[in-house]
Amino acid sequence: MARSVAVPVTAAVLLVVVSWQVAVEGPLLGVDRSVRRAVRTAHRDVPDALLDRLGHFLSDLGGGVPAVPVLLLAGALATWRGRRAGAGRWWLPLPVAALTSVLIPLLVVPAKSAFARPGPLGEPLTAGQWGWYPSGHTATAAISYGVAALLLARVAGPRAARGLAAGAALLSLGVGAGLVWSDFHWLLDVVASWCLAVLVLWPLARWLPGPGAGGGQASGSSLR
Repeated sequence: MARSVAVPVTAAVLLVVVSWQVAVEGPLLGVDRSVRRAVRTAHRDVPDALLDRLGHFLSDLGGGVPAVPVLLLAGALATWRGRRAGAGRWWLPLPVAALTSVLIPLLVVPAKSAFARPGPLGEPLTAGQWGWYPSGHTATAAISYGVAALLLARVAGPRAARGLAAGAALLSLGVGAGLVWSDFHWLLDVVASWCLAVLVLWPLARWLPGPGAGGGQASGSSLR
């Protein structure tokens, strides 16, 4: 997927279309209302406290804690492992992790303020409130766990790298599902943040050395 230009192009087009529809309150927002009705019906027909707790737990995984500490820990571990293995630019993962943690609010907060979209409960925004679009928890989870997986993949074998990628994707999907199930966000808030995460992760995946790159190999394969 990191080699296919179709991935970021699709994400960018979808992000533009969804953002346009949110800005003009277009017909695509009917998807949000339909999904919310379906979720509320499921809550009514299958009242399950365990599912509700699971939804809240998954939503919380997209908070600054634990997502950002996981990202920074992954950067530190990848740096340490790279130094021990004699990898080229072994020091790179830690600053990448730190810069990513700063980048997330810089991408999300201005958009929330500009779109000022009310949440599913329909309550009007108060003075100084940012709005719900795009989903900050989804963006934090998808970007933090995704970048953590990419950094650890530099010092892991191909099989471990695939496992890390799958784990990051499942966490991102789980956070988005938890937010929608718990009525914290509209579906399109979540979809927009997934698209935003793809636009961050795709170029980073191409730029970082591949899984298992070490020693002289790492410096020679740092750009793909």
